[in-house]
Amino acid sequence: MSTILDFLLHLDTHLASFTAAHGPWVYALLFIVIFAETGLVVTPFLPGDTLLFLAGALTGSGLLSGPWTATVLAVAAVLGNLSNYAIGRAIGPRVFSLDNRWLNRRHLQQTHAFFERHGGKTIILARFLPIIRTFAPFVAGVAAMPTASFTIYTVVGATAWVGLVFTGGIFFGNLAFVRDHLTEVILGIVILSLIPAGIAGFIHRRGARA
Repeated sequence: MSTILDFLLHLDTHLASFTAAHGPWVYALLFIVIFAETGLVVTPFLPGDTLLFLAGALTGSGLLSGPWTATVLAVAAVLGNLSNYAIGRAIGPRVFSLDNRWLNRRHLQQTHAFFERHGGKTIILARFLPIIRTFAPFVAGVAAMPTASFTIYTVVGATAWVGLVFTGGIFFGNLAFVRDHLTEVILGIVILSLIPAGIAGFIHRRGARA
């Protein structure tokens, strides 16, 4: 079990060798990790951003198929959200009173507060925010957000997330500087992706006050 956990937490050092050793099975690995990161509320520690960027780097070096990889990642992201939403909807508001060691109450409360502030846009914004990305669909289900609206936000958010981070990996993932500063580069991509949403939110609040 510890070996599997170490593998998942250090995909930046293991993914290329796994791809070389197991070929097409890497697509199953990509699907499982991305699905689990947002499909299971107890696995927020999985490195979604890192995995997307590394998958892009491997695609850029010719080890993976671009269309296949992008499709697998996007489908996993959408289905993960839908699964977590369904779990949250089935459990309902009583989740806030549950005492479960597998469920991080602090993260749940933080995500609920984020959801209260931003509404449905949370599902899109959360895609670029680790931890909140895992809890947002669950909280949306608990809050009984309309399924059609949730699905639309999920598809838009998943497409934007995969498109930006995966494409960034294709173009920049094989540069020596990027490999040496992987964490900082991915953080920079996430911050840049949130700037338009931050500007839109600021303009909206200014307009509301006016």
